[in-house]
Amino acid sequence: MYNYISILDSQEHTTLFIFLLASFGLSTILLVLSLLIGTHNPYYEKISAYECGFEPFEDARNKFDVKFYIVAILFLIFDVEVLYLLP
Repeated sequence: MYNYISILDSQEHTTLFIFLLASFGLSTILLVLSLLIGTHNPYYEKISAYECGFEPFEDARNKFDVKFYIVAILFLIFDVEVLYLLP
């Protein structure tokens, strides 16, 4: 009886190992193909600052303007207040 249970467990582990191997293999193949086939052409608008006003590749210790955060916080406050005005 014990041998029968251990054989079933080893078959289940073998099946699980095969599925894990297939998933890692497929993900590796897809990653390599996307790196080889994909186009890499970063242009100015793609790497420029979007809405926050910061340059994306600067030193993190630079001084920054707080007005962006103040506008965002005020928007959230007034947005919640308008929610309470509705019946």
